[in-house]
Amino acid sequence: MPRTRCFLDLPRQLHKSCLFWAPFTRGFAESSDVGWFRSLFVHKVDSRKDAHSNLLSKKETSSLYKIQFHNVKPDCLNVYNSLSAEVQNQLHHDQSYPCEVVGSWNTWYGEQDQAVHLWKYSGGYPALTECLEKLNHNKEYMEFRRERSKMLTSRRNQLLLEFSFWNDPTPRTGPNIYELRSYNLKPGTMLEWGNHWARAIRNRQENDEAVGGFFTQIGDLYMVHHLWAYKDLQTREETRKAAWLKEGWEEVVYYTVPLIRSMDSRIMIPMKFSPLQ
Repeated sequence: MPRTRCFLDLPRQLHKSCLFWAPFTRGFAESSDVGWFRSLFVHKVDSRKDAHSNLLSKKETSSLYKIQFHNVKPDCLNVYNSLSAEVQNQLHHDQSYPCEVVGSWNTWYGEQDQAVHLWKYSGGYPALTECLEKLNHNKEYMEFRRERSKMLTSRRNQLLLEFSFWNDPTPRTGPNIYELRSYNLKPGTMLEWGNHWARAIRNRQENDEAVGGFFTQIGDLYMVHHLWAYKDLQTREETRKAAWLKEGWEEVVYYTVPLIRSMDSRIMIPMKFSPLQ
């Protein structure tokens, strides 16, 4: 009966070669996060019971948010602001539209000649669809869009959900400046980000600077937006420095920075009609 081939049946020269390289390959495998031997096997993925968005967003509400970025021709900015305020005021107070303006701003520091609008749709995607259908049959609004198109150089938007651990963005009196900090995260890190910030946000609510926290559902994916309010730039500086003196803040920064691919900060001034002043 033929015997089973084993390692000792290899030619002597190959046997010696394997023995020579063994210490090096063993060292490489031990120093690597995932050795070559382990990579031969298929990694099991734990079964999920819910989507990330359902784990991170508020359960008691079904609100959907939309953020718009409009880049305006410099010589049209004042006319654009006036026209936008007029139309937003009408939609905001028209009960037949299930939407409301959360805030409208012009970028002060960051991308210049830019308008940022944040909308809330009470009722989620059905409310958004209802608004779009009604607006497409609203002659005044369609005329507004035609006039607006003459004033813009570009525009983009995103659909957002609200983090469960952040404040609700409610109207506030001014004067204030607002900072919109936008983070582009590495894919697959949203839950880890949320877990860290659920603890961190407690350190940033004492001075009522935390306005709202959102993450994208449609548009640039794995995007996070944090909205803050400050009396002025000096207050912003002092508030951010004070956060480093609080227990746990340094740890949050340490663990969340590696999750970020890129980040951006805008300092914004509220428009005249904005509920967030």
